[in-house]
Amino acid sequence: MKFYDCQTAPNPRRARIFIAEKGLDIETIQVDLGKGEQLTDDFRRINPRCTVPVLELDDGTFLTQNAGIAAFLEALVPNPPLLGDTPAERGLIATWNMRVELEGLSPIADAFRNRTKSMVGRAITGPSNYDQIPELAVRGHARGVEFFDMLNVRLCETEYVAGDSFSVADISAFVVTDFAAWVKLGMTDAHTNTKRWYDLVNQRPSVSD
Repeated sequence: MKFYDCQTAPNPRRARIFIAEKGLDIETIQVDLGKGEQLTDDFRRINPRCTVPVLELDDGTFLTQNAGIAAFLEALVPNPPLLGDTPAERGLIATWNMRVELEGLSPIADAFRNRTKSMVGRAITGPSNYDQIPELAVRGHARGVEFFDMLNVRLCETEYVAGDSFSVADISAFVVTDFAAWVKLGMTDAHTNTKRWYDLVNQRPSVSD
């Protein structure tokens, strides 16, 4: 297998942590997004969507989304389970992971890509160029504040995001929390439950990259 990564970007970091949690040693190829290497003809043959992460399987199949990479690796290495053991756990983890993506990652990405100078003309990832929309940055920032308030309430109820065990939902939320700092968002002093959870997850060797 080969893993196409970008050390500085949040989405491939999610896959990188998942791989580390599974104890796998996979050949890694760095794709420099800052230099536009994802837009080259060579990389387009790997992923026409021009995004990372990508996991290339031994049979030549390319998995180009975090959800697909996680599903494959969970089936390949079931333990430790990161997508859940029971039907209820799987449902809760999938639900919370999607909430983190839609309510956290997506608006924070809007806030970042629609206001950052280096993102001018590249406000959306992918093969096509899109202009920035400043109003989306403002809305993304406001939604990010709501996300962290919601996460703090949730973590008052459970030790981890989706329940009593560490899961892919924690990986996503941890990466989103670090990513939010890029737009001066994240935990405040009032988010004591989130701080407790963040410190707990931050002790895991898989996240120290």
